[in-house]
Parts: sequence; structure tokens; C-alpha cells
Amino acid sequence: MTGDVSKDRALLRVLAGEVLAKPPAWIMRQAGRYLPEYRATRAKAGSFLDLCYTPDLAVEVTLQPIHRFGFDASILFSDILVVPDALGQDVWFVEGEGPRLDPLTDAAGFDRLREADDPAVFHHLGPVIETVGRLRSELPDETTLLGFCGAPWTVASYMIGGRGTPDLAPSRQLAQQDPALLRRLIDRLVDVQSRYLVAQLRAGADAVQIFESHAGVLPAGDDPLGDWSLEPISRMIRQVRAEVPDARIIVFPRGSGLEGHVRTHAETGADAVGVDWAVDLAELRTQLPSSAVTQGNLHPEILVAGGEALDRAVDAVLAATEGCPHIFNLGHGITPQTPVAHVERMLTRLRSA
Repeated sequence: MTGDVSKDRALLRVLAGEVLAKPPAWIMRQAGRYLPEYRATRAKAGSFLDLCYTPDLAVEVTLQPIHRFGFDASILFSDILVVPDALGQDVWFVEGEGPRLDPLTDAAGFDRLREADDPAVFHHLGPVIETVGRLRSELPDETTLLGFCGAPWTVASYMIGGRGTPDLAPSRQLAQQDPALLRRLIDRLVDVQSRYLVAQLRAGADAVQIFESHAGVLPAGDDPLGDWSLEPISRMIRQVRAEVPDARIIVFPRGSGLEGHVRTHAETGADAVGVDWAVDLAELRTQLPSSAVTQGNLHPEILVAGGEALDRAVDAVLAATEGCPHIFNLGHGITPQTPVAHVERMLTRLRSA
């Protein structure tokens, strides 16, 4: 994050510890298939990766929810798997099924990956960084721009398994069979993704989020959360701040439970902890310092349901975080079947509270 920062970027004020009467709001996957304008742009793009790597289209879809809803933050439209793609692993997306990768199963597969300092890595990621710069110039001054990447364990699990699996068996098995190889992969991802976040911040991102989507599914061990998730994330944060000392960083440790969210705050150096929907937000706030910044927690299914249940859920988040710095968000990404009217209702409830 460089240059002057508008005092009106409410989300940045909260990340600095300020308690606002009405918390700033954005939602994960806010540029997505629930929006008809996104579906139209997606149809023009060809493949999903083409959409990520075409700045004109990536800027367009990133701005769509800002134009429609006026969220306080805009998050770069991209995907966590552009990093393994840039490292030289084959990555593609199957319509209706999700990502596929050529599985990394042994040392020979690892040796085929590019080094973190290979110029080809950031040549490949250049269009994404261009998108960040263009977004910052096109967004309203008061809108915070968020960059992001995946946490090393989450990205490694896709690289090893070749796809998302419920139990992440391939990556957990590799941790038992060849832990040194998994460590080498984690270390490579720490290095390249730290550089990637620095590039986003220098291009104009105001803050970044690290998505640990698989914090609840880890290899066996004495302290799997610390060993495979929190320690690599903390190294990333240290490396980013060595280059960008004032970097604001959110970590989303999905599935790690109450204790995992508390530890994420205590052990990583993150400015804020994203809270998944399975955690009791009111209980979590009793376990954190009053100055700790939290984000999220509204269940995406409640947003699909709408109505009075949605009103009550919004009110519950506000009550749980009263007097504390909080960023309003979901506890996971918005689902494609969410009615646009329900998003509007959620924001009206939030803004009129």
C-alpha cells in the first residue's frame, strides 16, 4: 500500500482498529454467478482463466457489485490457482465442476515447478497486477481495494490432489509419506505468494486477504494447525511487511473452529481474522481482545433464504460485535443461487441499523 489513503475508506479505518457505528461491508465472491451482469461477461470471456487474465474483463466484473450495491470494499477478481499456473503446473477449469490440475505427486513434479524468483512467474501474473492498478484508478476514492491469495496449505492441497476433495486425502497422505517434499512445496508457496501480495499492494491494493479455505482439514500431527497453516501464513505476513511495512492483511482460517480463529489472531500477525459461519461470533469476541478486528460470519444459506431470518442474522452479527472493530461479511462465499434482492435487503438492514 503506497501513496495517500483516503480518510473515507471505512474498511481501512476498521483494519487500523477503529470502531465505526456502522461496520463497512463486502462479501466474498461478490463478483460472481448470482449477478446477471457477471454471467454475461463470463460468457464473453471464453475460459475462466481467460477472464482472470484479461484485464478489461477482470476490471469489469470486479466493478459490477460496486456499481450495483456500493460495497465498502472491492476485491480483485482472480483465483488462488493462478499461482500454481504461474509456477508452471497445468491448471484448467471444468464448467460446472471447478478446477483441475496435473497432480504433483513426487519430487520430479516439484522439480518441474518454476522458482519463486523466475521472471516467468511474474510475467505470467502480469495481467493480474495490471488489473489491480486499473481498479485502483477506476474505483471510487472511498472504496477499499482488496487483493488476495490462497494460504500455502490450501494451494498445496489443490496442487497435490489435482482438484478439491472433501477430505484432502492426497495432500494429507503426502504429509505422512514424504513430509520433506510437502515442506519444500509449502516453502515455495510462501516465497512466491509473499512476492505476489507485495506486487498487488504496490500496484494499488489497499489491503490483502489470505484465504486458508482448508484450515479444518490438516495432516495428523501434534499441532497440524500451527505446523501446516499458521506458521507458513505468519512467514508470509513477515515477508510482505519486510517490503511493505504498513501492509494491512486479513486471514480467513475457514474450518479451524473457535480455537483456530483465536490462534490466527494471536500467532500470525494478521490485522483481522475472517470468521467462518460455523463459529459462534459472540463467543469468539469474548475470547479475543476488544481491539481485535474480526470480519464476516453471516451464513451464506441465510442470505439465500432472505426474509426475517436474514434480518435476525444481520442483527445478531451487529450485536455480537458491538463496541468492537468489525467488517461485515459472510462466513464463506456467496452462492450462485442467491437472489440479488436478498443482498439488497441485507445491506439495507445493515445500513439502517
